[in-house]
Amino acid sequence: MSAETLDVVVALIIAVVLHELAHGVVARLLGDKTAQQAGRLTLNPLKHIDPVGSLLLPALLAVGQLVSIGRIEFLYGWAKPVPVNPMQLELNGQRHPRQLMALVAAAGPLANFALALLGGYLLSISQATVFLTYFIIINLTLGLFNLLPVPPMDGGRIAVGVLPLPAARWLAKSEKAGIILVLLVLFVLPTVLAQFGVSFDPFQAAMGRVLPWAVSKILQITGHSGGF
Repeated sequence: MSAETLDVVVALIIAVVLHELAHGVVARLLGDKTAQQAGRLTLNPLKHIDPVGSLLLPALLAVGQLVSIGRIEFLYGWAKPVPVNPMQLELNGQRHPRQLMALVAAAGPLANFALALLGGYLLSISQATVFLTYFIIINLTLGLFNLLPVPPMDGGRIAVGVLPLPAARWLAKSEKAGIILVLLVLFVLPTVLAQFGVSFDPFQAAMGRVLPWAVSKILQITGHSGGF
């Protein structure tokens, strides 16, 4: 494994573990002990990482892109979901399962954005420029990707919490099909259509616009207006 690939893998592990830990911590702060009782309020990556979704698939994507185009354009993966019981969530003695579950869901992407900011600040005092560059990009990609408004993505659960009840119920019922839809539109269809010369990659197109803007904002906020 090259040093660059190792940087990607380590950055991804940190991003995924702290993303999942954030869900569990916020749920615990709101009164739900499910994640704690399952041993998920830990920094131990073995408790959070899915061997295929968290390690194998992202590593293959990273290596494949580094070999083929010399850079990483996108990554995809998943961790074992942190168990949360919405009915145990409460704030100021009030139980609002949908709305408080939205807060739990938002914690993951917010943790990734905070980590990206941390990476930006560390660029000024650390020599690990390559690692921190990947660290910022991976955290922003993970945070933005999880905000897709399709359950079981965090964005979908946030939407369920803020939409009017009829729309929220309809969206929540689509959760089982949501991950299939995401994989189909983002990965399967682009690959299949590319074999026929058809360019269809909405996620890549969107991230090609949003990610550079997000990276630029992180660098501006952390005092790196000249870029990496």
